[in-house]
Amino acid sequence: MSGTNSRIQRRGSRRNANINMTNLMDVMMVLLVVFMVAAPLMTSGIALDLPKVGGGTLNGKETSLNISVDKDGLYYIGQSVIEPDTVIDKIKAIKGENKDISITISGDTASQYGSVIGLMAILKEAGFSKVGLKTEAKRNQK
Repeated sequence: MSGTNSRIQRRGSRRNANINMTNLMDVMMVLLVVFMVAAPLMTSGIALDLPKVGGGTLNGKETSLNISVDKDGLYYIGQSVIEPDTVIDKIKAIKGENKDISITISGDTASQYGSVIGLMAILKEAGFSKVGLKTEAKRNQK
């Protein structure tokens, strides 16, 4: 009898070591589709008609903070409206420990010149030296 008990124990102790990959592949495919659909929607900012000028893109290692000025002269960081007297406080909070941050101003072509220059003056008074203006490349006309 002891011989049959040892055979039964050996047979019962064997386990199936196969991994079912079908469920894993289904989950990964759903995640891939979700991220592919969500990625274009993650661009933050407002729709602006940027000025078109010649030239190429600037390449730099530092990070950049974009402030938008719409045609009504309102300031935006991302999609939230920022009051002119709180712009500096918001930028300093975002800047944190990053001393190499540069600020880019995106001004709509229909915005008033004074709104963009006023923002540049506010930033200069606060001591921000790396301030640029964002434009789009002009299309070559033949």
